[in-house]
Amino acid sequence: MPLFDALPRTAFDPGLWVDGKKLMGKKLAELLRHHIKEETAKTSLKPGLAVILVGADAASQIYVAGKEKAALELGFDSRIVRLPADVTQEALVSEIHRFNLDNSIHGILVQLPLPEHLNESQILQAITAEKDADGFHYLNQGKLAAGIAATLPCTPAGVALMLRELVASNGVHHADLIGRHAVVVGRSNIVGKPMAQLLLSGLNMTVTMCHSKTHNLQRFVADADVLISATGVRGVIDESQIKAGAIVIDVGMHRIDGKVTGDLNLAAIESRVSLYTPVPGGVGPMTIAMLLYNTYQNAMRAAGNTRQIA
Repeated sequence: MPLFDALPRTAFDPGLWVDGKKLMGKKLAELLRHHIKEETAKTSLKPGLAVILVGADAASQIYVAGKEKAALELGFDSRIVRLPADVTQEALVSEIHRFNLDNSIHGILVQLPLPEHLNESQILQAITAEKDADGFHYLNQGKLAAGIAATLPCTPAGVALMLRELVASNGVHHADLIGRHAVVVGRSNIVGKPMAQLLLSGLNMTVTMCHSKTHNLQRFVADADVLISATGVRGVIDESQIKAGAIVIDVGMHRIDGKVTGDLNLAAIESRVSLYTPVPGGVGPMTIAMLLYNTYQNAMRAAGNTRQIA
């Protein structure tokens, strides 16, 4: 199966979610969640999403509450397990296995980051590939690397869906990205690496991956038709070097002086670029929407129905 078959088969009018130059992921996510709700209602399924939260990190608490609210709005079964920060590796893995064996649960998510005493990799791999809602299982990552449709990591999948919707559009926001140069700054297994693969195999773009050790990073930034910042650090990219007319995707999320901002100073580039994702309201809501889509797809596969959202 082609890689992009793992994305929803939607075609939303960009006029419904693109505001001037702003790629409003919040609006696109609302459209997608409504569509998932409609499709779920046509079946006898009740997709189940289980979230395991370790400790009392304030940001994680907010993220988990948002995921629960979104799941319930779609008619999903939502379960949250809250464990103390000093939980043992064995106890956490035991909770995961409990959900692995629960036929009413189709998506399992362990909220990151985890306390330092826990082995994050082993914990994420304890989730079966069939119930992987985040796309972090090695089997799903391997399929992605091979260009085969599988459960995709939520954030890069959300970005890929935004770009694909623009490509599919015949209106004012149509984007011809085939062969164009995409630069991904950041090489994490969660965002950077899968993002590059989706752009390469899904959108047929020419992709350069950069990171903190890249020599002359700004040279690559200046040549990017599509720039994706997934550094998780502000100040790495010199906004003045961003190419005029570029599409800029800011995956970062930071809280500075009580305000949420991304990796980039978007105000500095708004007049020069063609399209960009605001922070907040850009990539973040798409991440949650794709988490719900992954859970829905897992439920469909478990029921022996591989029909995707039309």
